[in-house]
This record gives sequence, C-alpha cells and structure tokens, in this order.
Amino acid sequence: MSRLDRLFAELKGRPALIPFVMGGDPDAVGSGALLEAAAAAGDILEVGVPFSDPIADGPTIQRAAQRALAGGATLAGVLDLVRRVTQTSERPVVLLTYLNPIVQRGVERFCRDARQAGVDGVVVPDLPADEADFLIGPAREADLDTIFLVAPTTSESRIGMAGERSRGFVYCVSLTGVTGARAEVPPELEALVKRVKASTPRPVCVGFGISTPAHAAAVGRLADGVIVGSALVDLVEKSSRAAPAAVEDLLKQMGEALSQIRHPAC
Repeated sequence: MSRLDRLFAELKGRPALIPFVMGGDPDAVGSGALLEAAAAAGDILEVGVPFSDPIADGPTIQRAAQRALAGGATLAGVLDLVRRVTQTSERPVVLLTYLNPIVQRGVERFCRDARQAGVDGVVVPDLPADEADFLIGPAREADLDTIFLVAPTTSESRIGMAGERSRGFVYCVSLTGVTGARAEVPPELEALVKRVKASTPRPVCVGFGISTPAHAAAVGRLADGVIVGSALVDLVEKSSRAAPAAVEDLLKQMGEALSQIRHPAC
C-alpha cells in the first residue's frame, strides 16, 4: 500500500485537500516556504515542475512557470525542494511535470530520483494513459504511483484505461480548457465524477477552477479530493513575501469547508 493509499484510508471518507505549488516560484527560498505552508495545511502536496510550454495551464500558472524558469529552476532543483519538505513533513507528495523533463533526464533515472526525493506519485498532463507503458514500468519498480487525467471529453473506454493504470488516485479535470480560477463549479461536473467513479475503485480527485472554500465544499461533496492550484499561485504573484501565510490561511478555510463531508470508503 502506497502512502497515497494510506492517506485516503486514514481520511475515512473525508475529501482530501490537495494544494498545488509551482516549484521555484517566486524563487528557491520563497518556494521552499510555500511548500512548507501548503504541506502544513493540506493533506497531499502537489508540486509543479516549471516547463516552457505548459499546454494544460492557463495564464496564472504559465506566469508562475516563467518566473521559476527565469530564476533558474530545474527539475533537479524542484526535487531538492521536495526532499527538504519531506524531511520535516509526512504529507504525501505528487509531482506534476510535463513529459519533456522526464525524457531529458531519462525515464528510469527520473523515477528513481523522484522516489528518493520523497515523491509518491507523478502526474504528466501531456501523456495519455494508453501511451504510458514506457513510464508505468519504471514507476512501478520505483514504487512511484502514476496518476492519469480524465476530462469531460474523455470517452468511457479511455476513462476505464486511466482508472486501471492510475495508482493513488485519478485526476479528474473539471472542465474543458486550461487551468485557472473560475467563478463557479461547472454544472456538468457531477455527471463526470459519477462516470469516473463507475469505472474505477480508485479515489477521484478534481482540479482546475477551484478557488474558494465554497467551491471546495461543492466539489468535495462529489469527489474524494479537491485540488487547488491557480488560486494559490495567484496569491504568490500578488504578494510573494506574504504568500506563505496567505496560502496557509486560504487552505485552512478550504479545509474547514471539507471537514464535515464524508463519503463511503473508497
């Protein structure tokens, strides 16, 4: 049983709160403080590897990646940040990276290095489940969970494959489009989550567009986990020095909104 599996079991049906922080944003020191704050207030920490062509991301996270890259952030540097956080935090860590940095490092080496740094799972937005054999094998050998994405446009057969090949949880994209805070939860999300849950016993976690405690509660009533990204990254952009406290405060509000929600055991 992986640490992600244990985490969901320990939550006993409460939706997991999963904050996303871009590694290296606004700089190495500031990013370390943000990761610590997010880990303290969330259940699972998702850390982004900055990439120059983040096709799944909207303007907010694109700018975060650009700031990190301009400051010299690399995959190796992000793994170092994760290593420091996992020395003091027991929260599971999921790494979100595009495929290019993995290939550049070498798949086997990437999986080994990520696991040694304390990473528990990896999300690769531009790698569909049916093309991921070359990653799944080395990841399994390294005890690294592979987490695949499904979206409103994903067919039933591909949802089933993503569920079968995912470990830890399935990442459910709440809408058609890129990341970014939205004014409301998409009305079609409930039907999508039901489709995904019908095809896999894995926990289903929802991301893209969740920006307020009310959003978190609405999504938490449907899904096993709530992923919050752009709303947190926006706080970093507005005030990098005060961002750790602001991030922790928003996450605490979201955690309170999720605290009374319970689902049947996954």
